[in-house]
Amino acid sequence: MSELSVSNVGSIRFLTLNRPEKRNALNDELMEALKTSLRVADTDESLRSIVINGAGKDFCSGADLGALQKISEYSYEENLEDARRLADLFSLIRTVKLPVIAAVHGRALAGGCGLATACDLVVATRSARFGYPEVKIGFVPAIVAAFLRRNVSEKRAFELITQGYEFSAEEAADVGLVNRLFPEDNFENDVLEYASVYSKVSRSAVQLSKALLYRMDAMNFEDSLSTGAEVNAEARMTEDCQQGIRKFLSKD
Repeated sequence: MSELSVSNVGSIRFLTLNRPEKRNALNDELMEALKTSLRVADTDESLRSIVINGAGKDFCSGADLGALQKISEYSYEENLEDARRLADLFSLIRTVKLPVIAAVHGRALAGGCGLATACDLVVATRSARFGYPEVKIGFVPAIVAAFLRRNVSEKRAFELITQGYEFSAEEAADVGLVNRLFPEDNFENDVLEYASVYSKVSRSAVQLSKALLYRMDAMNFEDSLSTGAEVNAEARMTEDCQQGIRKFLSKD
């Protein structure tokens, strides 16, 4: 059985973590499968969005026991290489052109919570649970901190990564980690409806917007304005924009 299930529903590519007996815990094979599938999806012109979800009762429980055992025996250099593999996965989510949506049910903990946090958008069931419990075993959620710090206030990020408690989907939404909450009993349909929005808007405009937002992370205000002007001009030259203008003007 493949550790990652790949399927399409219309223009939506579903990447389903498929280790339900392990609560979809991350290991090297699953992370590499995610990277490969993200790259493949990004080249498919028929797709408009990507959804990462989990099989079974949970979204993802973090690193599996085998991975934890390995890192406890690694040298610093080996641990650095291993950590960079996770960083590469999280970074790739931001660099693929398509919007990547985490659909969280059950628990998203440690690296699993990090995976959700690294996605462009997060939707969750109202009963879902989140947490960065790494400090409880002397670990640091260091890679996801780069994303968390950009999603919530400094004080809330400090609290979440240093106290390590589980928190509800409602609290995650309140602090800005979750975009939408949906009922458990209709979650799959609600996720489909949410992700299908991208089939109704300009593909090129969404891609330019995603790239622009993340480029602005390292820019000052003036550079952000300047880059925004450049992207604005670039968007005007796309076929989507030209068609949109013609359609709008033809209504008169």
